[in-house]
Amino acid sequence: MRGMYRAAAFGLIVTLSLTACGGGGGDSEDNPLTGSSGEGGGKNIVVGSANFPENQLLGEIYAQALEAKGFKVTRKFDIGAREVYYDQVVKGGISVMPEYNGALLAVAVDPKSTATNTEDINAELKQKLPSSVEMLNSSTAEDKDSVTVTPEIAAKYNLKSLADLKAVAGKMTIGGSSEFKTRTQGLVGLKSVYGVEFKKFQPLDAGAQSTLLELLKKDTVQAANLYTTDPAIVEDKLVVLEDPKNLFSSQNVTPLIYKEAFDDKSKAALNAISAKLTTEDLLEMMKKLVNDKEDADTVAKDWLTQAGLLS
Repeated sequence: MRGMYRAAAFGLIVTLSLTACGGGGGDSEDNPLTGSSGEGGGKNIVVGSANFPENQLLGEIYAQALEAKGFKVTRKFDIGAREVYYDQVVKGGISVMPEYNGALLAVAVDPKSTATNTEDINAELKQKLPSSVEMLNSSTAEDKDSVTVTPEIAAKYNLKSLADLKAVAGKMTIGGSSEFKTRTQGLVGLKSVYGVEFKKFQPLDAGAQSTLLELLKKDTVQAANLYTTDPAIVEDKLVVLEDPKNLFSSQNVTPLIYKEAFDDKSKAALNAISAKLTTEDLLEMMKKLVNDKEDADTVAKDWLTQAGLLS
């Protein structure tokens, strides 16, 4: 499950991750159970992130909260898509990933699942996840896939929902991350659930959000796979098409952990984040990151301080 935001923000976060990780490598990154810490215990916790800015921001929030409780943390950000990082968590190379529960279930755990709401998704994950990993508490914060169009395209084709695309998608090009082409919560599901087939798919790298938005505004692509916490949706008055058949399932931000790397104290630090984090918080933080070009570590620290989670 994710994400293409503006290249400027992406660059800032990648710089942060490289500085924090020292460019990668090292035994402590390969095995979260090596290394030592002070009052937090003897385990080194490797916090990972996918290759898009919001997830890297969430990883920084997790890392700072754990450090505030005395744990030794290694940052391993910008790993790639779920198809790349999931096995690393299962095998213990990464201790925790900020996950999106619906996408985790549909992409990595059970592509045949029909669960769409938070309760059903989490119940299935608890049953079907490998024994080495565990989902902690889900937040109410949610960042979902969407098919989004400009107001002009919405008016031209009278588009309000994904179902409305069936009659006109054959005239349209849709842009999105390369994974969107093969995922059930992507072009595969649009065809099977809504009978929608686009004339063309324009793949872009995960960091090419600004490019995708420009293509959308220039009518080079007529639809885009954007995430619902993207500030551009509000700023540019873009139209997120409704999803009456729930193709795009609930996507609550949820920590996925490698069990052996965590104890009750470290789990509690992450569950405290989930208890506070809201969708509105995510949107506000992304505005600071993308529009105001604040550093990810600053945005993360400000939110944690406001939430009372750095004491």
